Amino acid sequence: MLETIHEYVTERAAAEPAARARTARRHAAHFTALAEEAEPLLRSAAQLPWIRRIETELDNLRAALHTALTHHDVDTAHRLNFALGWFWWLRNYRDEGAEWTDRVLAVTPPDPPVGSAHHWSLMRLQVLHIFLVAEGRDTVPFRTPEYAALSARITEAFGRGGPETARFPGMLWPMASFLTGDVLDFHAHLDTTVEACRRHGGDWELGVTLMLRTHVAIDITGGLPTVDADIAELHEIAHRVGDRWTRSQVASAAGELALSRGRYATARTEYEECLRLAREVGAHIEAPFALVRIAEASFCAGDFDEAERLLDQADREAEQYGGVYDVLSYSHLVASLIALFRGDLGRARSECDLARASAGKFTGPPQLTAGIDNIGAVLAAREHGPEAGLVLIAPALAAAVAGHCAERVLAALAETAAGQLAAADRPAEAVRVFAAATAWRAGHPRSVPEAAALADLPHRTLAALGPERYAGEQAAGAALGPPEAAELLTSTVLALTGT
Repeated sequence: MLETIHEYVTERAAAEPAARARTARRHAAHFTALAEEAEPLLRSAAQLPWIRRIETELDNLRAALHTALTHHDVDTAHRLNFALGWFWWLRNYRDEGAEWTDRVLAVTPPDPPVGSAHHWSLMRLQVLHIFLVAEGRDTVPFRTPEYAALSARITEAFGRGGPETARFPGMLWPMASFLTGDVLDFHAHLDTTVEACRRHGGDWELGVTLMLRTHVAIDITGGLPTVDADIAELHEIAHRVGDRWTRSQVASAAGELALSRGRYATARTEYEECLRLAREVGAHIEAPFALVRIAEASFCAGDFDEAERLLDQADREAEQYGGVYDVLSYSHLVASLIALFRGDLGRARSECDLARASAGKFTGPPQLTAGIDNIGAVLAAREHGPEAGLVLIAPALAAAVAGHCAERVLAALAETAAGQLAAADRPAEAVRVFAAATAWRAGHPRSVPEAAALADLPHRTLAALGPERYAGEQAAGAALGPPEAAELLTSTVLALTGT
């Protein structure tokens, strides 16, 4: 019956094209108004019924966008695109949203006067497109002269810190510089955006930019001591805003901070809260990564069985969302560590290879590459002797230093190198590198597996060197920064192997 009615209406509409066009425009106007009413509420404590409503009306909203594009109604197309942008990202319609944004960009005049409303609308569309396509993707397509020019235009437009820098999606403009530049540039641009949001934005906008800055700071050399004030402010903002996604991301940042400081029970509690809120708001693509981080906290606390159970759950959920290569890579990395510390070298190698293969499908952060390279070096040493491991760990540490990895990551690499140096009968260099790594940790404890693996290193090197020389090498090593330690390791490996 419904199909019969549909055929009848289609015939009548085709017979009266002018009336059909008027009706389509009224339909588009109605659903544009609905989307714009919903947009701020999707980022508030009242978001759940509005998420359901937008989800229910999604076909109508798609039809409205199609109408706007078909009739070259650029203004309505822009309004709908911006109103739906956050929904697309939150509810994992990111590929579809990117396709719609591409289509809207195709009908948008490419060279409006700089500073005009049309110019800002175009710039915001470009940022939204980057936001929808960038996460978990290979950045190679972004390393082109054309994209570099676009990134420069975006930076010129939003880098001044005006009101447009403090509203969605313009506030996400630093992602353009991240995809083409250095992580330190990304961090500096986030500083600009945070200040713009303080002057011109609302709590949600400030919270998102503070959250991004916190995650970046935790991951870069020297960033960890700077994040406590941001975390405290983020908790206050999340309470005021009530948006479950913001609250989940604040919990994630707090969990990452706790992991970096060796507070594994706290990290687990924070990531469990992140997981609960992500599921409540329907941000299901966030859940597998939260599960992997809970597994990492369990592993660091020495509970390998619980870590494996959580990894299995994370893998099952990740497989529901194609292309979640960052989650799969990190999951295989943790699984490889578990197998390594259990002595199952075959499983460790297999999981490490899977981690590397998944990482090859997107451009992962340098700390992920460092973790995979660290396991590869340990496996090489176990299978072929310490010199084989040192040949791999030296360039891995140098690359991590160049990538501005956090001290926790650098220390893990240096500690692997120290153990291999001791096994290769280079106790003096082993003591220096181990002392440097200990200093970089700044009093934060090693994980249970790390501490167990390194437990006999001080005794072995002390016995080899004697107390006086041991103390001297230890003092010299504690003064080494990451670049100096990487240089020492590289020169030592060269002397050992001649390569």
